[in-house]
Amino acid sequence: MRIIDLSLPVDNRMPGVRITPCRSLDQDGWNATTLELYSHAGTHMDAPKHFLPKGASLHDQDLHALVGPAVLIDLAPAKPGQLLVPSDLARWSEAILPGTRLLLRTDWYRRYGTDEYRSQLPRISVELARWLVDRRVALIGVEPPSVADVNNLAELTEVHRTLFRGGVVIVEGLAHLDRIEQPVVQFVALPLNIVGGDGCPVRAIAIESDP
Repeated sequence: MRIIDLSLPVDNRMPGVRITPCRSLDQDGWNATTLELYSHAGTHMDAPKHFLPKGASLHDQDLHALVGPAVLIDLAPAKPGQLLVPSDLARWSEAILPGTRLLLRTDWYRRYGTDEYRSQLPRISVELARWLVDRRVALIGVEPPSVADVNNLAELTEVHRTLFRGGVVIVEGLAHLDRIEQPVVQFVALPLNIVGGDGCPVRAIAIESDP
């Protein structure tokens, strides 16, 4: 099998991350660091609590949705600010069944570190969010840092709440979907078991089976 890392590297250049020395091998006998992580930094998972007043936290998440087959949806290259609608996924409609996990390739991760990575991201329309819920999709994974426009609170809220209320797991900030060579892969994205957590960075991977 072949494992593809779909996660952005976590370092002090990433917004919301601070990594500082805590212990050193020379002085203390071991190396250790203190990690300060914004709960939605880098490649991460959202919990319903992120946008729903009584939403479930990471601690409540059913892990089955986070591990299993995922369909690659190749929408690359996405245009800055592109609004994704149901017709963009029409080609894959027969493969999108109840419980399906979807990975939306846009190649947007290549813009990580630039201003437009966050300010001009391609995003899911409210119409597409409702379509995904109607299809009973289990998980949606995207390359931009959010499924919706972070500069438009109304859109950001409605898209997130629509997906969460429909039981769709959201994973954002994926990378390297362009390295996937098979139409369906095994996908894994596990957050820390944070009680009351609204989100958490994840190590996301795709596993391709031998031909």
